[in-house]
Amino acid sequence: MTIFKYPYLIWFLVTGLVFSGCAGGIIPPEALQWNQETLKDRQLQTRKFDTSDEEKMMSACAALLQDLGFILEESETKLGVMLGTKDRSAEDAGQIAGAVILALLLGVYVPTDDKQKFRASVVTRSLKESNEITVRVTFQRVVWNTQGRVTTSEALTDPKMYTEFFTKLSKAIFLEAHEI
Repeated sequence: MTIFKYPYLIWFLVTGLVFSGCAGGIIPPEALQWNQETLKDRQLQTRKFDTSDEEKMMSACAALLQDLGFILEESETKLGVMLGTKDRSAEDAGQIAGAVILALLLGVYVPTDDKQKFRASVVTRSLKESNEITVRVTFQRVVWNTQGRVTTSEALTDPKMYTEFFTKLSKAIFLEAHEI
């Protein structure tokens, strides 16, 4: 009996091996559950504006992100979605000093944080029944070390950052509405 007489058996075994390799990346069910922190984060990230002009809102959001140093990578005005990124150094003097001390004392190389990428995503939604637009912004950060490995990937939840963003957006909407 040769295995080539049964091509379906080969196909079944190969397919099973391929799909069993993908099983490790399944998201645990508890990660998708709502909790008090989820509601708190949503309230922090979302504001309503008394306008029905979604195009002007998207324009103001784009201008604000660019003023904050972000480069717009994706934007779909009709869908109300925008993504901006900015690259920054992640070098930390304390971390580098610690790595140098370990290298001198133990003779081992310790990678340190090297670069980071900030992401800002903006989603707008028109509320037809009330002539309002909701704007939700989220900020994330990814840090790579000197070996090119990701050391940190996190959502940024500092309330000050979101308050500052929406304060500046309110001013930008005012200026745009009055064509100043």
